[in-house]
Amino acid sequence: MPRDTASTGRLRPHPEIRFAPAQVEVDLNAVAARLRQEPQAGEGGHRQETVYKDGGLTVALFLFERFTGLLEHQTAGTVSMHVLRGRIKISAEDQVHDLRAGQILVLSPGIKHTVAAEEESQMLVMVRLVEG
Repeated sequence: MPRDTASTGRLRPHPEIRFAPAQVEVDLNAVAARLRQEPQAGEGGHRQETVYKDGGLTVALFLFERFTGLLEHQTAGTVSMHVLRGRIKISAEDQVHDLRAGQILVLSPGIKHTVAAEEESQMLVMVRLVEG
């Protein structure tokens, strides 16, 4: 059984505790407010929290400060990136997608991409890993 956050030094409860219920309701505004209160941003100037994980599905909220982002990377699954607030440029292969609040980009597995926040932004990312 995972230990509590105080005894482990974790910023948030262990995933086994957070994702145990059969129904998980998430207040993204509350998650974003909590992330903004963390003492420092991660590498690249962003903050993130996985809000749900089960098997091959991961749902995470990303907060980006202006002119921060993620270096080129790829995943073995389908990636859905939904901009909730702000403006984010995603470069994937030879295309640049300039996304604003309310827009979604879906990438097939294995597509290399970078993420660059043109302004303070929030993005909900869903990854469904490919089985096999």
